[in-house]
Amino acid sequence: MKNFGFVKVAAAVPTVAVADCSTNAARIEALMLRAEKAGVAVTVFPELSLTGYTCADLFSQTTLISAAEEALSRLLDASVEMRGAFVVGLPVEVRGALFNCAVVISRGEIVGVVPKQNLPNHGAFGESRWFASGVSMEFDYCTLCGREVPFANELIFTADDVRFGVEIGEDLWAVVPPSSRMAVRGVELILNPAACPEEAEKYQYLRALVAQQSARTMTSYVYASAGYGESTTDLVFGGNAIIAENGDVLGEGKRFAIEEQLVICDVDIDRLRAERRRSTTFRNETIMSMSIPSVEISLPEGDVKSRFDRVVDPSPFVPLDEQKREARCAEIFSIQTLGLAKRLQHTHSTKAIIGISGGLDSTLALIVTVATFDRLGLDRKGIIGVTMPGFGTTGRTYNNALRMMEALGITVREISIVKACRQHFEDLGLPETDRSVTYENSQARERTQLLMDLANMENALVVGTGDLSELALGWATYNGDHMSMYGVNGGVPKTLVRHLVGWFASQPENETVAATLRDVMATPISPELLPADEQGNIAQKTEDLVGPYELHDFFIHSFMRCGYAPDKIEFLAQKAFEKVYDAQTIKHWLTTFIRRFFSQQFKRSALPDGPKVGSVSLSPRGDWRMPSDAVAAEWQAKIK
Repeated sequence: MKNFGFVKVAAAVPTVAVADCSTNAARIEALMLRAEKAGVAVTVFPELSLTGYTCADLFSQTTLISAAEEALSRLLDASVEMRGAFVVGLPVEVRGALFNCAVVISRGEIVGVVPKQNLPNHGAFGESRWFASGVSMEFDYCTLCGREVPFANELIFTADDVRFGVEIGEDLWAVVPPSSRMAVRGVELILNPAACPEEAEKYQYLRALVAQQSARTMTSYVYASAGYGESTTDLVFGGNAIIAENGDVLGEGKRFAIEEQLVICDVDIDRLRAERRRSTTFRNETIMSMSIPSVEISLPEGDVKSRFDRVVDPSPFVPLDEQKREARCAEIFSIQTLGLAKRLQHTHSTKAIIGISGGLDSTLALIVTVATFDRLGLDRKGIIGVTMPGFGTTGRTYNNALRMMEALGITVREISIVKACRQHFEDLGLPETDRSVTYENSQARERTQLLMDLANMENALVVGTGDLSELALGWATYNGDHMSMYGVNGGVPKTLVRHLVGWFASQPENETVAATLRDVMATPISPELLPADEQGNIAQKTEDLVGPYELHDFFIHSFMRCGYAPDKIEFLAQKAFEKVYDAQTIKHWLTTFIRRFFSQQFKRSALPDGPKVGSVSLSPRGDWRMPSDAVAAEWQAKIK
């Protein structure tokens, strides 16, 4: 054997940018060059290193999958003049299923693709939500970067001086790891691209596990886990890099390092072969494999821009058919009331606190709470509606709030926030003429503080009013109207809120409040945080600032429910709203939506409980799990 049987290997830990494949490819390429200059034969990068491991529901997005493949193409081009082999991670779609894969590249070619077999779906993990297991993929081909390449769960890569294989992350923790089976097929070097979040005392177990598996399989084991850049939302990654050989740890990286790492060791393949020759247990093991043939097919390509034979619904959350719309509203209203009823009973609450602004969202929350109290047989006087006039409160919304509460028979309280906010401005040194975000958010947080403290006094539950569309855009003050003890509207898009209020107003038993509800529906949407105009009318209109909610709800449905890329969403929106908005307007507000959706995830990560009512939900505990630090660059590029 050359070099006395030594093979130089490396565990590389780049600083990834979550969901930013272009940036990740550049950082990986830089580490590839460093490894090449050091004479490394095989370098392994962490699991899903081209996308970031913590992309969560973004893995369902075509944009991310395509961006990862484009980034891989860049690495292929970069590796043409390099002599070493490299293992990088990315999601790969094969016959409609998405796999968490490790791709081995060398000298400009894809040597093979290995899918992960054991998908963790416990604790902080949820991989089965996004990926298919590769456990049954014994041998096949897949198309990647325009090439047909080997695709199998336990591929063996054979070089002159070493045979190596790849298992991914959790595969190591399985009862029978793939590396055990590969070892008895002659593999001497195991590479593990992983993404293992930190927990107290977990590293000691991991280190012992890597060492023990290298001893059990009589292999050299190179483990590279995600690091600092992957840390987001609820998880922290320490960038663990471990190289072990037949039970001994030869090298390991610095834990919790902010800088990128490249841990290099020479592993002794000759020694491993000698150990195996002496082991009768190893010699007695056998394993078989089989290949699965593939069939090629070609399909004609069309051009939807020249001919599009499909009607696009501009209001995906609101049925166009009146009968279906009424049924939808009744069903959603029942879900909201049942969810609130459970929370009230569980907390032994007979009182509820709601801030009533005279706007759509607080109106819906109020009527849901009234219906819930009726259903539980509780006195409506236990509902304390609080109107909190501020600098931007107009006579129309103020009077509607009072009329509505009186008609519904709840307890009415009025607490002005003007004096408290002025004191707060004085304490901060903020001129009252200042109209910055501090001026606005101070009012929202003062209102929330009043509601929470009042709830403490009354042993009551604060019912939240914010809706799905506001959550998607982040159009809420963090720890202000963003917060509550139970958010009944969190699953309801803005375009549907209006119809729910209208449905309630149309019920015969609600005739006394119907006129006020209809005026609320006709009032422009506004947070009323800036002073009214000279005529006393609302000056701050939400849709002038963040865009039309009918467009944003269309974007939300297309992006979340359908997983469309921004350029496709833009195309469909132009078809759906061609008589309402021009192409530039749609592009402008779609750009706003993507920017705000990504940047405001931190608010959704701290979202109060609330009922899911439809197929789209933003709860971080259910339908939408997204890292707060995900990068929007790939999606923004699709619009540009």
